[in-house]
Amino acid sequence: MTGSGPSFADRTDFENAQRGLVEALDPCIVTDAEGRVVWDLEQYSYLAADCPDTVNASLWRQAQLCATQGLFEVTPGIYQVRGLDLSNMTIVEGDTGVIVIDPLISAETAAAALELYRKNRGDRPVTGMIYTHSHGDHFGGSKGILPDGAGDVPILAPEGFLEHAVSENVYAGVAMNRRAAYMYGAILDKSPTGQVSTGLGIATSAGQIGLIAPTVDITHTGQEETVDGVRIVFQITPGTEAPSEMNFLFPDHRALCMAENATHNLHNLLTLRGALVRDPPTAMSRSPRTIGRHGAPRTSSPSCPSSGICTPTCTIRRCGCSTTVPPAWRSPRTSPCPPCWIPHGTHAATTDRSVTT
Repeated sequence: MTGSGPSFADRTDFENAQRGLVEALDPCIVTDAEGRVVWDLEQYSYLAADCPDTVNASLWRQAQLCATQGLFEVTPGIYQVRGLDLSNMTIVEGDTGVIVIDPLISAETAAAALELYRKNRGDRPVTGMIYTHSHGDHFGGSKGILPDGAGDVPILAPEGFLEHAVSENVYAGVAMNRRAAYMYGAILDKSPTGQVSTGLGIATSAGQIGLIAPTVDITHTGQEETVDGVRIVFQITPGTEAPSEMNFLFPDHRALCMAENATHNLHNLLTLRGALVRDPPTAMSRSPRTIGRHGAPRTSSPSCPSSGICTPTCTIRRCGCSTTVPPAWRSPRTSPCPPCWIPHGTHAATTDRSVTT
């Protein structure tokens, strides 16, 4: 491509997308208890070809990146399963088990993601779960992680999470699901003339959606919780990408989860599916406190010696700078980190979120 189009010759993003790969799911197909297919990434094999005239080049490149799937090590003790749903699932190893962050859309895909992790890292029990925000692709698969309910497992979420999750997915659920079918092109054939990608991920899974209510509310910035021996420091960010959302830092891992507040491209202010309208001044007033006045974090480069990656739903970033100051108190003058966090020029990072979320 020339001009302002994406470069297919620059393979940096594709190399970064594969970094830390432990094992891919082969074939990448998930079925429910009756054998019905709820997720099939194999039908997107056509993306291996060159971009056709029928598809926007940026969308094609983004789809190729989003088709990357498997279990990945982000940094020692933190893993992600990508490409098994619209969103990603992050797994943090604790003293006795694992903390699961954002259990995808469907119980079946979440269970498959956890099974892939356990196959490679051992059959560790789930000792905690975190919802970064109130959108269904970040909690819908919760019963695939905890099929018997929460029990004594803590489930953390930002204050107001349950109210907004219910209002969007129950009260307005029927209308929003109908509109989402048009927005995502779910019933189109998977081809260069049909459904290519949603931009933020390949597609939405079609399994059982559920919700296990949070047991621990995160109410204020600076709140610190310890789950299974893992320290977590929170920053609440209501009214940003979602009405109830939060970022959090794992200080002992030097890893930062930015939920959907820091990505390589932009979200719609008014979504086609009918989610709550986003307020730009509110979002912008909160974001600089965490990431300075720059765009989303990106992978390691000569100009940014970090050792982590950005992901479509959860920016877990292994920070290469020397600061240990929690993100809510960082600024360009007090931390060497923000200058490293630079915007990307195209829709081309491995884990961009789309403008359609």
